Amino acid sequence: MFESLIGLAAIIALFVIISRQQTRIGLIERELGALRSLVLSGIPQPAPKAGEAAEGAPGEVPAAAANATPPAREAALTEVPAAAPDAPKAEVPAEAGEGTSSEPATPAEAAQPAAPADAVAPARAARQTDVETALGTRWAVWVGGIALALGGLFLIRYTIEAGIFGPGVRLTMAGILGLVLVAGAEFIRRTGFRVPVQGAAGAYIPAILTAAGAFILFGTVYAAHGIYGFIGPALAFTLLGAIGIATIAVSLVHGLALAGIGLVGAMATPALVASQAPNPWALFVYLAIVLAATAAIARIRDWKALVAAAFAGTGIWTILYMTDAPEVNLASVLFISLATLAVLAFVWLDLFLITGRDEAELGFDWPSIVPGFFVALTALGLSVDPVFAKAGDALHGAVLLAALVAVALYRPRALPLLFAAGLTTVLIYLGIIPPATIGADALDVGLGAEPLAASDALTFRIGIALAIVFIAAGFWAARRLAAAAPVHAASWAAWGVIAPLVVLTALWLTFGDIDRDFGYALPALLLVLIFAAGGEWIARAEEPPLGGGPAVSFALAGAGVAGLLMLHMAFGSGWTTVLLGAAAVVPALATRWRSYPVLGWIAVGTAVAVLGRAAFDPTIVGAAVLSRTPVFNWLLPGHGVPALAFGIAAWQLARTTNGRPRLAMEAASALFALLTVAMLVRHAMHGGVIDTGAVTLGEQAIYTLIALGAGAILVAIDMRSPSSVLRYGSMAAGVISAGLIVIQHFAVLNPLVTDESTGTIPFFNLLFLAYLLPAIAAGALALYVRDKRPRWYAAMLALVASLLAFAYATLSVRRLFKGEFIGLWSGLGQLETYTYSALWLAIGVVLLTAGVWLRSQVLRIASAVLIAVAVLKVFLFDMSELEGVLRALSFIGLGAVLIGIGLFYQRLLTRAAREKVENQQEQLANRE
Repeated sequence: MFESLIGLAAIIALFVIISRQQTRIGLIERELGALRSLVLSGIPQPAPKAGEAAEGAPGEVPAAAANATPPAREAALTEVPAAAPDAPKAEVPAEAGEGTSSEPATPAEAAQPAAPADAVAPARAARQTDVETALGTRWAVWVGGIALALGGLFLIRYTIEAGIFGPGVRLTMAGILGLVLVAGAEFIRRTGFRVPVQGAAGAYIPAILTAAGAFILFGTVYAAHGIYGFIGPALAFTLLGAIGIATIAVSLVHGLALAGIGLVGAMATPALVASQAPNPWALFVYLAIVLAATAAIARIRDWKALVAAAFAGTGIWTILYMTDAPEVNLASVLFISLATLAVLAFVWLDLFLITGRDEAELGFDWPSIVPGFFVALTALGLSVDPVFAKAGDALHGAVLLAALVAVALYRPRALPLLFAAGLTTVLIYLGIIPPATIGADALDVGLGAEPLAASDALTFRIGIALAIVFIAAGFWAARRLAAAAPVHAASWAAWGVIAPLVVLTALWLTFGDIDRDFGYALPALLLVLIFAAGGEWIARAEEPPLGGGPAVSFALAGAGVAGLLMLHMAFGSGWTTVLLGAAAVVPALATRWRSYPVLGWIAVGTAVAVLGRAAFDPTIVGAAVLSRTPVFNWLLPGHGVPALAFGIAAWQLARTTNGRPRLAMEAASALFALLTVAMLVRHAMHGGVIDTGAVTLGEQAIYTLIALGAGAILVAIDMRSPSSVLRYGSMAAGVISAGLIVIQHFAVLNPLVTDESTGTIPFFNLLFLAYLLPAIAAGALALYVRDKRPRWYAAMLALVASLLAFAYATLSVRRLFKGEFIGLWSGLGQLETYTYSALWLAIGVVLLTAGVWLRSQVLRIASAVLIAVAVLKVFLFDMSELEGVLRALSFIGLGAVLIGIGLFYQRLLTRAAREKVENQQEQLANRE
């Protein structure tokens, strides 16, 4: 086997030598081609500078040229003596990987005129190393280091199997080997060792020798304790920890990789040392020492990944101890958690104080995410886990949350700690809410009948304390950072609002009366005042003052949400809806004194809340409580007051901040105005019940009239105060009305289809309400918007009005013949059939007259279509169905009408032609 290894090594060496020679031959061939091109071009080259010749073997570039800048090296490789232009180049580039360019100039490049050294283009910055460099530098060194480490362990194993030495001697020899490697690494480093080869800096031999020595020393101490029992757990623990910390310490001169090896060894030490009676204090004191040492070293070199790994290792040990230990020593858990935060604040983040830089201007420190996560996870376990919660350990969890906030407050770059504390607090107090309170158990969302976290008096008191901590720290930090770091200030203000609101809501849903509870309404009112005052306090610290930045926006938005909670806690559902709608005026009026952008959006949020409340319970106070009195019931103030308040808010915003909030409030006002009328109509037509019964034609007719009227009102308002919401909202109302007419009036609810009673009164009946009134409304709206809205919109309304008028006339004729019920299955009589023909022709003539008078092409086209339908009816239907005089009268009337229409159009065209000729003559006279 040994001979096979020798043969394999010889083959590899031969391959390397051949590759090296092939590289040199290729370089020489390219250089000769370049020189040949230079000679053929006949361009003289400048003479080399004095002292530029290199000492050493021929064919090698001097070290000075190799270490020069890229332009100087390229110039050194291309210069030839001017006296002998045909002579071969005196200098040949060294082999690839020794600091020279591996690709010399091509013949085309060499043929270009020579330029001064300072004008030569820089050589390619990125150089690819060849196989020789990789094998001879990085791979060889790394494999050699691993081989040394494994060799030490294999030597110990061999002595054991052969029985040459005793265990003590073997371990002593291994320890000496490890120390020799470490000492040798230090000797090489002190002799001025550097890596001269470009691309091989990762193969730093002193660092690799140190890593191998540390690895052997770790194995030696572990064998002395775990295999032979020469030393006890305490000594083994101490030695392993010392080796790990020493390895991390020497990484200051050997690099990050060695520090990682030392950290892994130090963190693995507690798992390697077994003990019959493990001491948590020994574990966590040891981890605290390792963490502090690692953070101090990482701080000097700014090794963020190293310190993050150290925090992660400490956190993992803490969680493992809490989950696996039969009896958790709570004091030791608190110690390591607080020690982690202390190391973060006073060791790692202290770097920025030493350098004199402002922490707030440096963003946030991402390694802080790791300790924030693990400390918050520890606090969550102490607060939520039943074993800890029953023992009252939730108080200790609250201490850790407060400590997270304190460190984030003391070190602005530790902003992730604030988010960790805030999210944990939110999760804890959302977990105490009984699922039955919010209906989660009925929705089958995976929650049981019991809350996820314990809800007792201690949880109540802790919640109040944490809310105060977040409010105080959040608003103080937001004011302090408002000018220098707006993002940090916004984060603090956000959590200063979110955490107290979640805590208050959770306590109310868990301990209070969900319908009405003044005991929780008063704290909510207090939060409204605190958040509003806090927002003003922060705004005065902004640059420029009173700008209403993100931090102020969060504070005032929190005041709005607290106000919503206060109204819901203090009043019933009816008054909550009414007062919440009226409250939209408050932020709008506040824009008279403060032009904060968030004020308008708070009003919009109020509108969204009222809309959600109305969607949840359209009756406002519940179907059982809603009065059956038409109009004057809870529907009127429940929808009408918000509509009025939203309109006032939109009016106020239009005069102050304007912008999108004003448009949203205008839309909300129009929507709630329509809802008010529609709900009152449905309430009245269904006997005081609005959630049962199908929509009738009469009810649908009222809805259609409301929509058409709303469209007209919106157009009128838009003419006085232009707004895109009013413009498009008015057109949307018209389009929706047209769609409802086509679907409901003509198809689904048509009395011809449903055979619904049209009423006993001859004129004022269902047909009057469902067809004639909408026809008049649509026609009037079409006239009103002719010059105010797009042409297609007015044409659509005119067409709808014509169809409604046609339907009213036709259905009225049928009602005249059939009575109250006019369903199609009752058949047609001859006189009724003739009457339809005469009626349609008459309507066609009326439409034609109106179209000419109003100059409406839509009405003229509608008349033509209707007359065409009448013609088809006479020739296809009346000819077969009518008899005697009715058939004759039908054709006579049709002919008379058609001739009259022809004469009318002839006179119309003749008049138009005469007017055109007169206009042309008048224009010619004016020109003369």
